[in-house]
Amino acid sequence: MDREISKDVRRKEAVRQWTKAGIGVIVAVAVIAGILSLMQTTLKRKDLTLSKVDAGTIEVSASASGKVVPAFEEIITSPINSRIVEVYKKGGDLVDVGDPILKLDLQTAENDYNKLLDEQEMKRLQLEQLRLSTQSKLSEMEMKLKVSRMTLNRKEVELRNERYLDELGAGTTDKVLQVELDYNVSQLQLAEDEQKYGNEKAMTDADLKVKELEYSIFQKSLAEMKRTLNDAQVRSPRKAILTYINNEIGAQVVQGGRLAIVSDLTRFKIEGEIADTYGDRIAAGSRAVVRIGNDRLNGVVSDVTPLSRNGVISFTVQLEEDNHSRLRSGLRTDVYVMNAIKEDVMRIANGTYYLGKGEYELFVVDGDQLLKRKVILGESNFEFVEVVSGLEPGDEVVVSDMSEFKEKNKLKIKN
Repeated sequence: MDREISKDVRRKEAVRQWTKAGIGVIVAVAVIAGILSLMQTTLKRKDLTLSKVDAGTIEVSASASGKVVPAFEEIITSPINSRIVEVYKKGGDLVDVGDPILKLDLQTAENDYNKLLDEQEMKRLQLEQLRLSTQSKLSEMEMKLKVSRMTLNRKEVELRNERYLDELGAGTTDKVLQVELDYNVSQLQLAEDEQKYGNEKAMTDADLKVKELEYSIFQKSLAEMKRTLNDAQVRSPRKAILTYINNEIGAQVVQGGRLAIVSDLTRFKIEGEIADTYGDRIAAGSRAVVRIGNDRLNGVVSDVTPLSRNGVISFTVQLEEDNHSRLRSGLRTDVYVMNAIKEDVMRIANGTYYLGKGEYELFVVDGDQLLKRKVILGESNFEFVEVVSGLEPGDEVVVSDMSEFKEKNKLKIKN
């Protein structure tokens, strides 16, 4: 026969069961916490780039891309339509002033030049012939003027004599009138001859000036062709490196076609490009900083293209240290052009995370954790970024690349 279990026994049994259940729950929670702890990403502090928020000055800059180019570079073009017959140098050679680089076929150009020489001589003889003809014609007219003056003088003497005889009663009034008429006609004839002489002299002087001007223009054209022939003997204009040469013997080249490029590879400048939306931030005379790796070179914007091309404005930076050892032709660089100053603003170090003004999600150090926080950033330069809101002075922010953790809101860090 079964006996009824006492209340004390039932209570002890219930406590024992609840204790087991509680222990089970605690163990389960501990296991889950352990698993979560193991699943949480842990980063080493030494692998992170941290920046502490502080207050200071930001010299605002506009970021642009740049390329290192020789400070001096000259393109040698063909002065005539021709073809390449000889090549004396190759790309990379050091050339001095006057060194021959290549030779063009000048046969046709030289024949044309010789024809022009003959034409010049013909024009010179024509000009000389015109001078002699003009001189002869004017001499004839001068002689005729002398005769007319002598005739007029003779008529004047005759008129005085007839008037004197008429006063003495030995002459007649008709005779006086006849001599006076002859004298007046001679005066008019002399005036006409003088007018003709003046007109002829003015016309011949003008004709001579026209012919002399034509001859002078022709001589200049001939001199220009002579210079072109000399330029066709393609030589280096200065001591430099031959960075390009058209070495295809027999190749046809047109007037103005590129034959070679000589560059001074001891000194360099930066050709920069920036989106035209930031064009108002670039001006000649602005201070600029060029970054090549960890090196920073100071410079000044020397000129800015006035027009945008494909949404891009180009500008040139003259470097203070244009012979720096890191400079290589064609090397890509980052360029920062200073355009304003902001004082007493919160700031953090610049880095690859910064893509312009706006809202960002950055990881902030909180004890042994990194907590994601929304932050609004403003202007920047190559060193600092302005913090508008979301951070306080003294906060430590991760400024290295955290793109692989963009889905995380919390990370663990250890020393």
